[in-house]
Amino acid sequence: MTLKLPPKIVCALVWLLLVMVPLLLLAGILLPWTNQIAELNERIATGEDQLARYRRLLQTLPGLQAELEQVRSNDAFKAFYFSAPTPALAGAQLQSQVQTIVTAAKGSLVSTQLLPEEKSENPPRVRVRTQIQGSTETLLDVLHQIEQARPFLFVEQLSIRSSARPDLPGGPRRMPRSPTGELTVRLDIFGFALGGGT
Repeated sequence: MTLKLPPKIVCALVWLLLVMVPLLLLAGILLPWTNQIAELNERIATGEDQLARYRRLLQTLPGLQAELEQVRSNDAFKAFYFSAPTPALAGAQLQSQVQTIVTAAKGSLVSTQLLPEEKSENPPRVRVRTQIQGSTETLLDVLHQIEQARPFLFVEQLSIRSSARPDLPGGPRRMPRSPTGELTVRLDIFGFALGGGT
């Protein structure tokens, strides 16, 4: 037995089906589209925030450049920097200064090596690696003179080895003990050069 629906209900169901299918298709298209628009709007807002921050930073750049130029032109500050036309010449000045410091501290300068500069630094940093031999007093004098040096000098790395060997109880002495107790010190020293861009 089949159930017969009145023609008005069948017609209403067909019309409802004809209206619902396009509405469902439209909803299937519009929902992802609105989600994508919301995501794009959020990305635009984030980009606008970043742009505003970058603009504020960019506005401070002329002031910072003016301050840097003021420091560069101030003769009182120039005593704290190496004054050389290139970082290589500033490195030679630093090597000479380190040799003077070590000699004054009654140490022995074993080696000195100019380390490569980093192009991104402003003002450029001038670095040398030195190896010194001397007593504990020599090391203290060298560090004290580096602290007081003009132009300013800074110790970046410090490595100390002693040539003295302790006597091991009950064991044979393999190496003779150094009577002076000399130290071998490796120092990375740096300073800054004004106007020394390459």
